[in-house]
Amino acid sequence: MGYEGSMKRRLRSGVRIAPVSVPRMRSAFYALAPGGWRDYYTLLHLPYTIWHLSYVVLGFALAPSVRYGRLGPALGAFFLGMAISAHALDELSGRPLQTNIPKGVLQGLAVSGLAGAVALGVAGAVLVTPWLFVFIAFGVFIAPAYNLEWFHGRFHSNFWFGFAWGVFPFLTAYWVSAEKLAPSAAFGALAVFSLSLAQRILSSRVRSVRRRIRQMEGSITYTDGTTEGVDRRWMLSADETALKWMVVAVTATSIAVLLARL
Repeated sequence: MGYEGSMKRRLRSGVRIAPVSVPRMRSAFYALAPGGWRDYYTLLHLPYTIWHLSYVVLGFALAPSVRYGRLGPALGAFFLGMAISAHALDELSGRPLQTNIPKGVLQGLAVSGLAGAVALGVAGAVLVTPWLFVFIAFGVFIAPAYNLEWFHGRFHSNFWFGFAWGVFPFLTAYWVSAEKLAPSAAFGALAVFSLSLAQRILSSRVRSVRRRIRQMEGSITYTDGTTEGVDRRWMLSADETALKWMVVAVTATSIAVLLARL
């Protein structure tokens, strides 16, 4: 009562009361506080990078013949292309991660990462099969087309996310290992495409809550009469928990299948 009375007196006297500021949420559950080396860690999107690199492992593991000596270069190429170049391009397009990395550094990471991925791909095309040039050409196109939203965002969609970050690394790895596509490639591609779509749907809502919603208040009343408060953290809890466990599941599955082929 004393606090409420004091507030009323201040309002009547014309004293302006500043609104309570709402702390800004981190841009992602894996993001660190902005600044220094932490920005570069955040830029990697490490859980999602591990997730999509697992598709490379799965592509090798499901191929009719597994050439283990080619797995390392394939992982290296996709790490440079996705974790470094694609994520740097994405940060250049609107700063979704809210990092303080200079624009010139991001541009350098984007170009050097893609160049490194292409160099590894060209080496593979020369030593393994020239068909890899088809995969290289697609990778060089889709990285900027998706992340910089070329052609009015035509390639920045759920379908292209599932194809570019799921099907593409899987089929590339499958081809690198077997130098052909068998029926298992089709079903494997469908599996990783579906998983990538699920990731995109969940993460899109998570990003919206974290980056676009300033404040959320409300409550839920259940059939038994109990109530529960609703805020941003309530909205994030289930989706982000699901995403974290999906990272573990996809990574563990790809490793398990690869080990089974030893």
